[in-house]
Amino acid sequence: MRIISIGLLLATLIVGFTATASAEDTTSFTDAISSGKLIFNLRPRYEQVDQANFSEDAEALTMRTLLGWETGSWYGLSATAELINVSRGISDYNDTLNGKTQYPVIADPDDNDINQLFIDYRGMEKTLIRGGRQAIKLDKMRFVGNVAFRQVMQVFDGVIVENKSLRNTNLYAGYLARVKTVTTRDFDTDTILLNGRYAITPGDTLVGYGYLQDQANAINASAFQGPAPTDTSNQIIGIRGDGAHPVSDAWKLLYTVEFANQSDYKGGDSRIDADYLRFGGGAQWGNYQLRLDYEKLGSNDGRYAFQTPLGTNHLYQGWADQFLTTPSQGIRDTYLTGSAEIRKATLKAAYHDFEADFGALDFGSEFDIGISYPFLKRLVGKIEYADYQAGDTASNKVDVTKYWLTLIFNY
Repeated sequence: MRIISIGLLLATLIVGFTATASAEDTTSFTDAISSGKLIFNLRPRYEQVDQANFSEDAEALTMRTLLGWETGSWYGLSATAELINVSRGISDYNDTLNGKTQYPVIADPDDNDINQLFIDYRGMEKTLIRGGRQAIKLDKMRFVGNVAFRQVMQVFDGVIVENKSLRNTNLYAGYLARVKTVTTRDFDTDTILLNGRYAITPGDTLVGYGYLQDQANAINASAFQGPAPTDTSNQIIGIRGDGAHPVSDAWKLLYTVEFANQSDYKGGDSRIDADYLRFGGGAQWGNYQLRLDYEKLGSNDGRYAFQTPLGTNHLYQGWADQFLTTPSQGIRDTYLTGSAEIRKATLKAAYHDFEADFGALDFGSEFDIGISYPFLKRLVGKIEYADYQAGDTASNKVDVTKYWLTLIFNY
C-alpha cells in the first residue's frame, strides 16, 4: 500500500535523524512522544431509513471507535497515529458491501484499519508539511472533505504543504496518491490540490482553487447519459467570496458568491464539462442565523452534470443523501437554512426545493431538522431527521425519511 511506503519513508528519515543526535537530543525525542496527547473518540449511532420502494425499513446500530496518539514536537517534527474500528449491533441494512439489497442503503460497513498516520514538520516559519494518511477539509468541504458524518470517514494518502507567510493569506498545495472512501474501498489516484485564501477583513475572504483528479474511476457512471465512461478524470477550477461582515455590534451580514467549472482532465470523458454556481446571503444576530441560498450543479445538455467526487456531500442538498451523485440533468437547489443556540442546545433546520438544470423536471423537496445537546463536558447527544418528498415520476426518485440518534464522546 502507498500509505505504508510513505510511512516507512518518513519513519526512516526520522530514525536517521535521531541516530545522529546527541544523547540530550534523543531524550528530547523520547519526551516529545511521551508528552503527546491521547486520541479517543466513541460514537454510537442508531439510524433508520424508510424508503418508499422498499418493503422493509433499514435499521443500523453502529459504534465507531477512534484510538490514537499525537506526539509533541521534536525539532519541528511531530506524528499522529489513529486507528479506527466500526462495529454494529443491528445490521438490518445494505452497507453497499454485505449484499443485503432487500434494505435501503446505510453506508456504514464494518472497518478495522489505520484511519490516520502522518508526520508533520513545522521547522520552517509559518509552514506546515504533512505526509501520510490524513483527513483533509477544504472549501467548507464542498469539493474536498473527510465525510465525517459517516462512521468510516474519507481519508487520503499524500503530502500537503500549507504556508501563511504572506499577510492575511493561506496558501495550500497537496498531492494525493490514494483515496479511502466511506465504504472502505481504496482507489489509486494522482490528484493535485491547490488552494489560496485571502482575508480581506477578519470576516470576509476570497478563495481561489484548483483540484486536478487523474483517476479513471473518480465519478459514478450514473452521472452520465449514454454509454458508461471509461475514464472520469476531471479538474475543478473556481473562485469564491464569502463572509460574515459586521454591520453593528449585534448584527452580521452573511453572504456567499461562488463559481467553478469542471472539465475533462488527463484523458477524462469529453462529456465532463459543466459549471457550478452558488450565491446567497442572510443575517446573524447573536447566536441566531437565517439565510437563503441558491446552488446550481449545472448540466452539459443532459449528457453530464457537475460532480463533487472528493467532497463531503452529506452537508449539501439535503441530509437524506438523495443527490450524492448529481443526476445528468443537473440540479438547482434553492434552500432556506436557520440555526439557533438556546442555552446549551443547538438547533438547525433547512428546507430545500430541487429542480433540474436541464429540462423541466421537478426533483422534489426536503425538510431537515436536528438538535444537539452537551450532556457532559465530553459527551454530546444529537437527534436528526430528514424528510425527502419526491417530485416528478421521471426523476426516478421516491419518498425517503431518515432519522439518527447519536452520542459523541471525546476524551
